[in-house]
Amino acid sequence: MLNKKIILSTCALNQWALDFEGNYRRILQSIKEAKSKNSKYRLGPELEICGYGCQDHFYESDTFLHSWQVLGRLLIDPECKDILVDVGMPVMHKGVAYNCRVFFLNGKIILIRPKLALADDENYRERRYFTAWTKLKQTEEFHLPGFIREIVGQVTVPIGDAVIQTNEATIGSEICEELWSPLSPHINLALDGVEIISNASGSHHQLRKADRRVNLIRNATSKCGGIYLFANQRGCDGDRLYFDGCVSIAINGEFVAQGDQFSLKEVEVLTSILDVEDVRTYRNRSRSLQIMADKSQPYPRIIIDFSLAINEQLLVPCSQPIQWKYHSAMEEIALGPACWLWDYLRRSKQGGFFLPLSGGIDSCSTACIVYSMCCLIYMEISQNNEIVLRELRRIVNDDTYIPTSQNDICSKLFVTCYMGTANSSEQTKNRAKDLANQIGSNHLSIVIDLAVNAVLSIWNTTMRIIPKFKVNGGSEIENLALQNIQARLRMVISYFFAQLSLWAVGRPGGLLVLGSANVDESLRGYFTKYDCSSADLNPIGSISKTDLRSFILYCSESFKLTSLKSIYDAPPTAELEPLSSDGTIQQNDEADMGMTYEELSVYGKLRKQKSCGPYSMFLKLLESWSGKLTPKQIADKVKFFFVKYSINRHKMTTLTPAYFAETYSPDDNRFDHRPFLYPADFTWQFNFIDNQVKNLI
Repeated sequence: MLNKKIILSTCALNQWALDFEGNYRRILQSIKEAKSKNSKYRLGPELEICGYGCQDHFYESDTFLHSWQVLGRLLIDPECKDILVDVGMPVMHKGVAYNCRVFFLNGKIILIRPKLALADDENYRERRYFTAWTKLKQTEEFHLPGFIREIVGQVTVPIGDAVIQTNEATIGSEICEELWSPLSPHINLALDGVEIISNASGSHHQLRKADRRVNLIRNATSKCGGIYLFANQRGCDGDRLYFDGCVSIAINGEFVAQGDQFSLKEVEVLTSILDVEDVRTYRNRSRSLQIMADKSQPYPRIIIDFSLAINEQLLVPCSQPIQWKYHSAMEEIALGPACWLWDYLRRSKQGGFFLPLSGGIDSCSTACIVYSMCCLIYMEISQNNEIVLRELRRIVNDDTYIPTSQNDICSKLFVTCYMGTANSSEQTKNRAKDLANQIGSNHLSIVIDLAVNAVLSIWNTTMRIIPKFKVNGGSEIENLALQNIQARLRMVISYFFAQLSLWAVGRPGGLLVLGSANVDESLRGYFTKYDCSSADLNPIGSISKTDLRSFILYCSESFKLTSLKSIYDAPPTAELEPLSSDGTIQQNDEADMGMTYEELSVYGKLRKQKSCGPYSMFLKLLESWSGKLTPKQIADKVKFFFVKYSINRHKMTTLTPAYFAETYSPDDNRFDHRPFLYPADFTWQFNFIDNQVKNLI
């Protein structure tokens, strides 16, 4: 009988760093769901027992101990019988910490497989906590903790780079980064005849990145053949990253199952029926693969008497190929930060969000993301997601609450506040009010001139000199100080209102304050340090102004928010300087910055993505801008950007924790490590650029 149909499962779990109880519950639920679909193998995400984002808690022996305790509970749970389970956890072997997969079956540990290639770039610092296993195709004996020995009746188990041989097929592991590495394990696994390759990942969302992951999996199975299972976390596990699921199953270059990228569901299990003979036939047609396979060195094989096969081999059809469906970039902005906010809100046990809503693109984009979150919540509740309903009821402090619409939810979770001064216009005030009315937020419109004047009065009484705006004859430093005091008072007032708003209506708890500085303004330093961009969270902090403008148009159509059209058409302005005599706005953000938002995006991508300093950025722009600007004009723009960037770099150390979405984010936390005190005149670098300009004239 040629056909050998097997049934396999992979999953996305919304794990949380150090939430051992919750992580155990979600792992167990995924195993139950896999078994309910008659699956024989269940793959879970990377480090799913403790949560991927434990960071320096990986230095603590507690993290290793509690991970073993969770594994012990799984080993004895009847729900985990008769299925090969593949879970992720940290393991200490001979005093060395490894990021591992642990395979167990019917109460026995089969294999501990350590990670071979660690992620150690951009947002990842795995080598800070773990060591890569370097003994390729070798195993050692791992001595189990005493309480685990009592459970499994084993003293030692194999640890290392090995594969598991079942009755129908062989399973090999590839852990997250290993798929991205130049010499991925799936190549050698395929050459050694391994039919099933599993990848347990902790892979985060990044705008326009999903196709890279999809292409890697497609190419791996297209080139080498095989069944590929991809598991991932999905959700905010306590940091700036949002792990975006996209779990999948592929065979021989074609996908047969695709999971959600964004969802409020805590557990998602994908199951497929596949024929192992299809893999062998596919590989047999590649003569070069056959020749290389003949020369390959074998992996250690752990042989188990266990069947992955389904019972009705002839009657049950195999899973059929599907076309991968991608979200547009605007859908990603609407959904990713919304899911991230929901996780943060429910896990922080706060009562909602407070947003200073200015009526401009940035704060209105943030409001739209919160509204998108409310839409997702309402959709899940409409589909009988009891976990989401239970969490919502706890947040609003009403055990009987049943929402009637997304706007109803928004009225419970979201307070928006327009903070006007004498420098604010009626246009922005009305835009903020109109948007708030359409999304259903509790909207406040206040005037903060009393607070501003109180601070100025203290200064005037003490120093006996009155600062003036530039339009009234003041200097640049006076002008900036008068703008900054308005901005900083908005931050103070935001936190005061956020703490007391729920108390005022008889609800316990407080509100999380949302910031709305975009990535371009952060890069340029075009914001006041400790103004209302200083908040608890910023869902747009690594999204460009260009994308946010497109996002506003997307929301106006997708959410039917007609008020956004006037917001899109309005010029960006901070409204911190006096209005003209007829009440119109004089201040313009791009004029203040001395560069356009489009230019800022270009500088940001060259600085971070292309690793350009002043001179190399000048050379890159000389190629792309030479048709519209002279070499001197390009040089002046580059120098101006680097001066402004460097003198404002200190502000990056205080950026509000922001949803990570864009790879030129200046987030100083762990993504963009640079000094915050620069020699801002860049004498050597700028002189070298100037000399090159002279040579081009």
